[in-house]
Amino acid sequence: MTILTDAFADRNVLITGGLGFIGSNLAIRLVDLGARVTLLDSLIPQFGGTLVNIAPVRSRVIVNISDMRDANSLDILVQGQDYIFNLAGQVSHGDSMRDPQLDLGVNCVSTMNLVEACRKHNPAARLLYSSTRQVYGRPEKLPVSEDHPTLPIDVNGINKLAAEYYHLLYHGTYGIRSTVLRMTNTFGPRQRLRGDRQGFAAIFLRLALAGEKISLYGGGGQLRDFNYVDDVVDAMLSAITHDRCFGQFFNLGSERAYSLIEFVELLRQTCRFELESVPFPEDKKIIDIGDYYGDYSKFHEVTGWTPRVKLAEGLERSLAFYREHKADYWP
Repeated sequence: MTILTDAFADRNVLITGGLGFIGSNLAIRLVDLGARVTLLDSLIPQFGGTLVNIAPVRSRVIVNISDMRDANSLDILVQGQDYIFNLAGQVSHGDSMRDPQLDLGVNCVSTMNLVEACRKHNPAARLLYSSTRQVYGRPEKLPVSEDHPTLPIDVNGINKLAAEYYHLLYHGTYGIRSTVLRMTNTFGPRQRLRGDRQGFAAIFLRLALAGEKISLYGGGGQLRDFNYVDDVVDAMLSAITHDRCFGQFFNLGSERAYSLIEFVELLRQTCRFELESVPFPEDKKIIDIGDYYGDYSKFHEVTGWTPRVKLAEGLERSLAFYREHKADYWP
């Protein structure tokens, strides 16, 4: 894998959603690489952003609390930025069905405002957009490659797909260099464990740490792939510095898929909790995609990226982090 780490020294970087799970981990890495980092976040409570996430670098970054649905702040913030990582958005599939207008605003309107601001004020910036495997919907074949049909089964998937194409349209029409990474189940330190809006990995980690019962829908045989957050940060840094990535979308993924029961059994190696199988609730069943694991060979071919942290090691690191920072993440 090739990451041009010197490409970030003394460069200006904007991270939208920068106080969230992935954004904060990316910010810490970029500060270590010598970048001048600005973090934009709306701090909408249920989205997971918090100043606690950037505690190691708080004095070394600029934080701007504003909402990307307001285009005025973006017109100013994009100016002079060398790299822009667009990680802001609503990620809960269930919430997107309960409040589709909010999802439309924070995923589509916000992205349109960003690319328009770049067109007007900083067309030379390099952009990366964090999308999701959810754009594919229910897999027709496995592993899922980039030529798989995109048939989202929830509002979030539709809006994330639209946001991808805003980036790619502005790349093709206006020359604003953009690339898209379609992420799978990312987990690790600084993920919001409270509530149920950040995916099942966060929910299972919280329940395991608290010694509470974990319920697996339908027995837990569903297959998933997982990426530890450090590997995702590596992928982002690599993608935004490779010219061959611009104008394209890429899957991330892992070397093997795990069933949910395998995921939980790895947690049981260091945590004590009960486990049960329950039927799928109707509201969950209608947005469940069944088995999913992605083919990341296209991205590997262009950048050399391969995930390095195995699931068991990533869970061990995650549990250690949350035990040390219990008061901040899972009271």
